[in-house]
Amino acid sequence: MSRIAVLVRHGVMPMELGLVHQLFGRALAPTGEPLYEVRTCALTPGEVRTDADFPIHVAHGPEALADADTVIVLATHEHDETETEGRLGPELAAALAKIRRGTRIASICTGAFVLAAAGLLDGRRATTHWMSSDRFREFFPEVQLEPDVLYVDEGDVLTSAGEASGIDLCLHMIRCDHGAAVANEVARATVVPPHRDGGQAQYVRRPVPEPQVSSTRRARAWALEHLDRPLTLRELAAQEGMSVRTFTRRFRDEVGISPLQWLTQQRIERARQLLEETDLPVERIAADAGFGTAASLRQHLNAALGVSPSAYRNTFRGTPLAS
Repeated sequence: MSRIAVLVRHGVMPMELGLVHQLFGRALAPTGEPLYEVRTCALTPGEVRTDADFPIHVAHGPEALADADTVIVLATHEHDETETEGRLGPELAAALAKIRRGTRIASICTGAFVLAAAGLLDGRRATTHWMSSDRFREFFPEVQLEPDVLYVDEGDVLTSAGEASGIDLCLHMIRCDHGAAVANEVARATVVPPHRDGGQAQYVRRPVPEPQVSSTRRARAWALEHLDRPLTLRELAAQEGMSVRTFTRRFRDEVGISPLQWLTQQRIERARQLLEETDLPVERIAADAGFGTAASLRQHLNAALGVSPSAYRNTFRGTPLAS
């Protein structure tokens, strides 16, 4: 069982804290045993103010950080030295010093300010809530800020944007730890999308189409049923009775990325699922996912994840397979 410590400060947002417990708490092994133990900790145990009209009681202090495999730092609406001056207060610095070398550390929303102030993001890519991006750049010019993405994975350090993108980050970590099947079950149980790529835009100007404008939902559902064959923009647009130009614009408004980028993401996700859950040969998986050839699948999987199909399958199934 992997141990996760969630560090909260006064002004914590209950949604952020709740989503971490909800998502990791629902990750189960095939035998039904929990895969994670999640503990909330504060700089000082006891009552912690939230940004709502109720406090929370935190039983654990910073000692919980010392034996955690993953530490997740949440944001606060009561701006401390970290978010007003770009530096750690002595109490927070002492708490972070308890984290073991090699521990995976993640942040949600402006929790990234804590990671940056601790020097954990120097020379690395990171993100935070887009409304705080200017202040973040001012305080931490040595960090490669990417303000328009949902989350950034730098291996042992991960950052996410606003509260809801914390869901995407947690599902991403579960997927990396235990595969798409476990992450998809968690997403299904909590009724959230199983996967939004980290590079998707944080926000779009019209996240919900205006009532008089047709959605692209039907085209997306149709595409998922026909991923095994080549799909053109003209075919997708025809599902909604739109011109290609109108469909492309509407799709980007609703989803935040282009139709072709979305198709590639869905095909990669389908391939990952088949690699994890079946013994199908790579050639068959490439065809079923719409990549056509094993060479194309290898190219796309390596570009997205940095591994070959055989290496990916071995990671989650331990099944030897020619790549």
